[in-house]
Amino acid sequence: MSLPPGFLDELRTRVSLAQVVGRKVTWDTRKSNPGKGDHWAPCPFHQEKSASFHVDDRKGFYYCFGCHAKGDAISFVKDTENVGFMEAVEILAREAGMQMPARDPRAQERADSRTKLVEVMEQAVQFYRLQLRTARAQAARDYLAGRGLGEAAQARHELGFAPDDRTALTSALTAKGIGVELLAEAGLTIVPEDGGRPFDRFRGRIIFPIRDVRGRAIAFGGRAMSPEARAKYLNSPETPLFDKGRSLYNHQRAREAAGKAGSLIVAEGYMDVIALCEAGFAHAVAPLGTAITPDQLQLMWRMADEPVIALDGDAAGLRAAMRVIDIALPLVTAGKSLRFCVLPEGLDPDDLLRAQGPEAMQTLLDGARPMVDLLWQRETEGKVFDSPERRAALDKTLRETLGRIADPSIRAHYTAEIRDRRADFFRRERPEGGRAGGGFRPDGGFQPEGGFRRAWQPGMRRPAPQPLPTAGTKASLLARSDAGPEAEARVREAAILCVCLNHPGLAAEYDDPLDRTPFLNPDLAALRAALLAALSECLDKPEPRTHLMDCVRAALGEDPMPRLMAIGQVRLNPHLGPGAEPQHARTALADTLAWQAATVGMGAELREALQALAGRGDTAAGEAADLTWRIGQAAEARNRAARGHSRAAESATVDEESLSAHLQSFIDDQIWVKKKR
Repeated sequence: MSLPPGFLDELRTRVSLAQVVGRKVTWDTRKSNPGKGDHWAPCPFHQEKSASFHVDDRKGFYYCFGCHAKGDAISFVKDTENVGFMEAVEILAREAGMQMPARDPRAQERADSRTKLVEVMEQAVQFYRLQLRTARAQAARDYLAGRGLGEAAQARHELGFAPDDRTALTSALTAKGIGVELLAEAGLTIVPEDGGRPFDRFRGRIIFPIRDVRGRAIAFGGRAMSPEARAKYLNSPETPLFDKGRSLYNHQRAREAAGKAGSLIVAEGYMDVIALCEAGFAHAVAPLGTAITPDQLQLMWRMADEPVIALDGDAAGLRAAMRVIDIALPLVTAGKSLRFCVLPEGLDPDDLLRAQGPEAMQTLLDGARPMVDLLWQRETEGKVFDSPERRAALDKTLRETLGRIADPSIRAHYTAEIRDRRADFFRRERPEGGRAGGGFRPDGGFQPEGGFRRAWQPGMRRPAPQPLPTAGTKASLLARSDAGPEAEARVREAAILCVCLNHPGLAAEYDDPLDRTPFLNPDLAALRAALLAALSECLDKPEPRTHLMDCVRAALGEDPMPRLMAIGQVRLNPHLGPGAEPQHARTALADTLAWQAATVGMGAELREALQALAGRGDTAAGEAADLTWRIGQAAEARNRAARGHSRAAESATVDEESLSAHLQSFIDDQIWVKKKR
């Protein structure tokens, strides 16, 4: 619906913003100056104690210096009442005594119909509440009392009772002049297709009214009193008022409570929400008989940035949590996510509150787990990854799952987090005498998969080191600097990223070694994470390189190429750019990855060897030869990766000799022997 010119300007002129806002806040009298239209209060949009929310009543504008919320009277009503633009205009127009412009006839007809349905629903609410006080509802009252809900609590939540009578509600409301057709449209009455007599939808059930964010009754939920009922819980059908995928139980009350608490609890059912409210957790809602939908997630995020999903600790509750993760992943954005509070097995929130009290519930809520925790648990719990094929299958599943995250920045952070968890997981799971997969050592070094697994024992043949790719061209042999390991690694890491950004197909081909190869420079490691996160969605695009660049820029907030091209060895290397021959680019990538892994692996072996020698007792002498051999193998691996470039090879030889000499000095001095004083 369009509004005539000048209507909104006149509305803003007639409405006092201070009066509109004053219904939701308490003004700070020390800072405010009402005579000048200057008002201050704690912000209604985020939890705070100081008065950082400013209203300039003369200009009709508000601004929060804490959360930076800003707007006019219309936007304030929209955000605090959770209504659309036109509904906010209607609310303010009624307050200002202004007549809304005439709608088109069909729209007006639909609005009138909805108004009639709301009136019918309110009549039904009153009928069911009265029935709860009758003799026929004794069993229902006893059940509610057994759940700790006395008369006052029943009244607070407007609980009612539907008699076990096919026409109790229909007869009562038609006697008041309400037509059966209107009752059927509201979902209260069922009209048989064969022309039979209409009958009540809810019979023999405790009734829970469902209200929208504006407080209008739009549907009912009913809990069966008979254990033989087909369904324990029954909801109203879809109606012009009710869309269960876009509604939440206790939405209106929870919205205001969530603003004060700074959080939102999402439980599974009506009784859980009521129990939470009665225990002081008024900021609780529940979906309506279905899994949480994307629309419901958006409603929740309007109330809190990180709603806490409180689920039963049984298998069904965990399955529900996993379904929520799949729905939420494509929708999460910076600051908008979910946390999960998994209750002890066999307990729901109502059980926990009655058995252990609100403090126990608050403790569980405070310890709610981030979504990435349950995602990792789902993909790894109860599974064995004792073969390369199984580990590759896990990697594929994780890439596909993370590829569903739409926000590039969030996807990059998830990828980095999952990569760290994967490395830790396989490090813990490695069998005796070996490793379950390539990953990071406890000291920060890198262990390539398949390399240097078994400790040498006297009489054992030296195992041949796993062959690594060798240099086929000078493209991958980047000159070393004299500024230390991080500077040397920066040249290699920048070359790896440059060729991957320019050749997405190669990056996808080498995504596993690229993911497992350690990076020493944090900024380049973050760039790698963004690149890996974006790969899955760029390969099927008409211009994958352009799409990959766009995704990485969006994730990092900057163009990464200037940083990479600032390194002369990268900028001047023709085999790293977009126009390089595919085979040359492939060789450059494979060789530089191998060189990086071997070089960092050698440093890890040295650190581990020195720590082992320094901390051992008399048994260290028997292991010294093995440790020296391990260092030699690491140096040889590095030499293989750097073969073909004389300077790198010479440097590697010097490194090997100096490392061996250093270890030999430890052996000669027998530093593991405690000296007598």
